Amino acid sequence: MQLETLLPLGKTDPGTREAETPLDIFKVADDAKLLEALGYYGLAVEETKDDPFVLLALAARSTSRLMLGTSVAIAFPRAPAITALSAWTVQKLSRGRMLLGLGPQVKGHIERRYGLKWSPPGPWMREYVNAVRAIWDCWQNGTPLDVKGEHYNLNLMVPLVNPGPIEHPYIPIHLAAIGPVMSRIAGEVGDGIRIHPVSTPRYIREVMFPQIREGAARTGRSLEKFDILMKALVATGATDEKLEVQIGDARSRIAFYASTPSYAPPFNQIGLADLAVECQALSRAKRWDELPGMIDDKVLAEFVVIGKHDVIAQKLDERFGNLATHVEFSLPVEAPGDAERLRSMAGEIQSRDIGRARRTLIGE
Repeated sequence: MQLETLLPLGKTDPGTREAETPLDIFKVADDAKLLEALGYYGLAVEETKDDPFVLLALAARSTSRLMLGTSVAIAFPRAPAITALSAWTVQKLSRGRMLLGLGPQVKGHIERRYGLKWSPPGPWMREYVNAVRAIWDCWQNGTPLDVKGEHYNLNLMVPLVNPGPIEHPYIPIHLAAIGPVMSRIAGEVGDGIRIHPVSTPRYIREVMFPQIREGAARTGRSLEKFDILMKALVATGATDEKLEVQIGDARSRIAFYASTPSYAPPFNQIGLADLAVECQALSRAKRWDELPGMIDDKVLAEFVVIGKHDVIAQKLDERFGNLATHVEFSLPVEAPGDAERLRSMAGEIQSRDIGRARRTLIGE
């Protein structure tokens, strides 16, 4: 299993950063350099308070091996040509270490934050990914740009705006998913899937994996190299006191996810539909302080990997080792021994067999 980290330190494959606290962009380069030294596979950055492509460019300049991914960049507000160019630039700067994670975002954000007209995200994302790849093919191989679809009709590429071929033209595209439709689209056109943190192992196995397989079958694609990236919800600490703080944070996060209608399917599958409805009502009433109290210990254990530092790597593997090729989590580096702890975790998790998850997905 590959280990990413989110900033501040703590994932196993490309890392990710929790959304509550602004990222210190002046430390990104140093943090990325530290992750590389500790043996992590990659760094993933979210699109929340900073432009993720700028963050990855900063990280690219201070590293030479660390994979660099968006977890995720929001696709639809960006024209395919904009996303194609941003990823192409980071790929060129990093000499082939870019992982493009794309997400659709929910209807409210698309309409009321980005000012776009809503459209079913599955077909839109399929067309979007194909358009991005067509632009890359044009730049790399001189293939005439000819994209015709419901959302995009692209046929213009002049020398002034054509960056031309690069040394490492292959950029994997990973699609964020939680529901059946986007899971199927990931199987159809993606190089991997970024599974939403609220997805339980049972939900991944019973709902998402069959849809990925169906999508791949529709386009005759092999899943032997398909990436399965899990952004795990983790509560861990060196002491009981620090662990309790992390558990409190996890309750808040689960309650937030339960209050979002688009994230209801995993809750519904395990008999928590009423809980989701109650959390949605509290959210609509802006009674934010009451949300964490809705998540008892039993619900917490369904969604969060919990344990002290000495056992958390094993618990992550037990929960997701057969379901994810890459696992991400975010932990702070505060005490003098934290860096060595993260080095040990990286080595322990990355020694596991990455092929287990792909064999589970394929059905072997």
